Amino acid sequence: MTEVLSNISPPPGAVASISDASPVHYTVKIELFSLLAKNAVEKYETGVFEAGGYTWKLVLYPSGNKSRNVKDYISLYLAKVDASSLPLGWEVHVIFRLFLLDQNKDSYLVIQAGQERRFHGLKLEWGFDQFIQLSTFNDSRYGFLLEDTCVLGAEVFVRRERSRGKGEVLSMIKQPTAAFKHTWKIENFLKLDEKRQESQTFSSASEKWKILLYPKGKDFGMGTHLSLYLAVDLETLPAGCRLYADYTLRIVNQVKDRKLDLSAKAKHWFGASRSESGWTRYVSLDYIYQPNNAYVIKDICIIEAEVNVLGISSPF
Repeated sequence: MTEVLSNISPPPGAVASISDASPVHYTVKIELFSLLAKNAVEKYETGVFEAGGYTWKLVLYPSGNKSRNVKDYISLYLAKVDASSLPLGWEVHVIFRLFLLDQNKDSYLVIQAGQERRFHGLKLEWGFDQFIQLSTFNDSRYGFLLEDTCVLGAEVFVRRERSRGKGEVLSMIKQPTAAFKHTWKIENFLKLDEKRQESQTFSSASEKWKILLYPKGKDFGMGTHLSLYLAVDLETLPAGCRLYADYTLRIVNQVKDRKLDLSAKAKHWFGASRSESGWTRYVSLDYIYQPNNAYVIKDICIIEAEVNVLGISSPF
């Protein structure tokens, strides 16, 4: 056993040992291991297992974690599963061990971090970029890969857990999808009173929105202007989330050039505290009611909305 350890360098910051006992919590046997690389399987995630009252999985990079510029090593990590089901600000401190079976001696090489690791909403994975060197792994004298088969395992021991103060994650979208367009055709427009009108709810990616219309105005526009707003649907917006959106509202010119549409564009953070954004004085009532302006034809007004989400802020 000491001979094996003397020939294997543990990953930086880790401790290596030998154990005759099988992993307590999870074991995975991989047959025809070499076909992972041949079939361009850069990453393999095991099934989910339970340990210490939480769910976990192993994440294996057979040829090294290329996102971390790892070469000539196998990378192996422990990852937390279903973190979204945990309370806001959760933390789990664990000691974990990753196992590799020496099939020649029926004993396990055990790699353990030198200290307990803290899993939380911003750090769901811990492990080793350089779990074992590929040249050592492939050398049959060590018994880790025999007949193109290997056995890995894990033990996870929860030391302590707690909930921290609240926080949030801001995720800006690098390449937003094309803006989603919704058209709202309002009949009997001239008969509408001062009550707020709402369009049907429409979707932009995973978010839901609606157009709000005040036919006789709102606040400073009351009685003189039409007021128009875009609102996020709070019933479908996850608690604590906010959306940064680039949006356009327009009233369509139904007869003349579409360049004459009444358009307004803005950006806004939509959330529970400020669920709508728009204009109290979007257009004067005198102007929109003029028949020659072609914004109300046969008692019909057409309003369009375009929405593009640029960023999402979520609590953790």
